[in-house]
Amino acid sequence: MTAISFQTVSKAYASPQGTKRASFLALDHVSLDIEEGEFFGLLGPNGAGKTTLISILAGLTRATSGQVSVLGCDVQLQAAQARHKLGVVPQELVFDPFFNVREALQFQSGYFGVRNNDAWIDELLNSLGLADKAASNMRQLSGGMKRRMLVAQALVHKPPVIVLDEPTAGVDVELRQTLWQFISQLNKQGHTVLLTTHYLEEAEALCGRIAMLKSGRIVALDRTSALLKAASGNVLRFKTSGVLPPALAQRARVTGSVVQLPAHNALEIEQLLAAVRESGLVVEDVEMRKADLEDVFIDIMNRDANSAPQVQGVEPLSTKEGTPA
Repeated sequence: MTAISFQTVSKAYASPQGTKRASFLALDHVSLDIEEGEFFGLLGPNGAGKTTLISILAGLTRATSGQVSVLGCDVQLQAAQARHKLGVVPQELVFDPFFNVREALQFQSGYFGVRNNDAWIDELLNSLGLADKAASNMRQLSGGMKRRMLVAQALVHKPPVIVLDEPTAGVDVELRQTLWQFISQLNKQGHTVLLTTHYLEEAEALCGRIAMLKSGRIVALDRTSALLKAASGNVLRFKTSGVLPPALAQRARVTGSVVQLPAHNALEIEQLLAAVRESGLVVEDVEMRKADLEDVFIDIMNRDANSAPQVQGVEPLSTKEGTPA
């Protein structure tokens, strides 16, 4: 059975009243099915439409056109049933300052009509490293602990579909490891997981399939292994203290003094190094590595593509004939 289904979903935001600026199309006929039991990655740069898509899935935003369902329940027409099947970990740190950790989870259970949930709450607290904070007021928690609490709240009603929107943004290594061990265990038990993250090494390690969004459109969708296989075979990595010539800079990943360039074969490696030296730069610590998901992502995002279209009004979108993205 399909766990999450997006069918030709579009979302247009109207321009402010009294301005001549065109409406913005944040999502442009996105079609995507995620099967039960998948660990699925949704990647894209800031502003690509990831959070908008998740907000529509969670029922927080209404799509301009298209249909979204969770395990067969339409998120608009069967909102209550869909929400019961879904657990969402948002980007923002949202918490109730009047309760301690255990009380907040008990109240969250009650919102979903779940009674006698103490055993599962204890398991969540232990699995997410929150057991020693159970009696602490939410205001006393650090940012990392609040992030763990968001995960616990999303899982307290044991949803079969879990959505993680940047769950490890700004948190320490310990939390990442604890979180991924627990979520991977739930996935092995049959829970469907949809992950958005800017830490592409996480997506590469965890996700069986990946979709990439750019300007509200899906520009890549495949198994993670297939995306990696289609990438350039090797990457040339070196250090230099100067500025790369423009022809190389367009292709390079630069982090401080570290430069990384795709290289298909030995001849291309020699040509790249020669071009760097001819520009007067000193090259140090040269090495080769296999291409990773970040290389694939950068390559796909840098390809020529039409920018997200601007529409003059929201109404015409509801009658626009959709084609799968």
